[in-house]
Amino acid sequence: MREFFMAGGRRLSYLDFGGPGAPLLTLHGHYNEGAAFAPLAEALAPRWRVIALDQRGHGESDRAESYDRGDYVGDVAALHRHLGLGAVAVLGHSLGGVNAYQYAARQPDRVSALIVEDIGAVVDVDWSFTLGLPRRAPSRAELVASLGSAAPYLECSFRRADDGWGFSFGIEDTVASQKALSGEHWRDWTAVACPTLLIRGTRSDELAAGHAREMIARRAGSARLVELSAGHVVHHDAAEEFAAAVEGFLAAPG
Repeated sequence: MREFFMAGGRRLSYLDFGGPGAPLLTLHGHYNEGAAFAPLAEALAPRWRVIALDQRGHGESDRAESYDRGDYVGDVAALHRHLGLGAVAVLGHSLGGVNAYQYAARQPDRVSALIVEDIGAVVDVDWSFTLGLPRRAPSRAELVASLGSAAPYLECSFRRADDGWGFSFGIEDTVASQKALSGEHWRDWTAVACPTLLIRGTRSDELAAGHAREMIARRAGSARLVELSAGHVVHHDAAEEFAAAVEGFLAAPG
């Protein structure tokens, strides 16, 4: 079910996949929205109730004037307050992964377990791909063709408008967000107190194997690493294995 709430004068959207299970907040990456976690929600039901935020500038949420780190973390806190939940498990991919571990670091009493999908403590985003995305295509088929092998990863964000097909995110908004994401975030990563699972795709062009191992080493036993045969979007490339890793960790995160 799609729901809306207000945060800082801005309307944000989220999908609550429902069910009797314990809540799991999920945060998507750039070019995506909450719907990207629909297959995961189905795989984890009924034990887990997935609640997937459309982060600012994505999906059905409003675009914003700022995409700084504190803005994203504040939106997660606003959703958490809106839901009226206690400490919950949080999962984030890429952009959402940094947002998730920064939220866990800054609100330690609000996060009981953390899953970070294929993003590091040092991020260096190349936004040339974003700038090369088509603004509009005459048809859905032509949009798919223009994206080539990237099309399946962006599909949940396709939107039809009066002047053709495009995306639910803005190109300039995404570049601004990627610029704000780039940087060194070791302080937040090492400040996380809750049990943490880091999931890396072995074919990832974002999170190198050595960096992932350093992240685990710096957490002194409170984080563990799972590597799956996948690219950067592990939950898409290895959906069953990803869901199994998440479910196994959440069953015994300590």
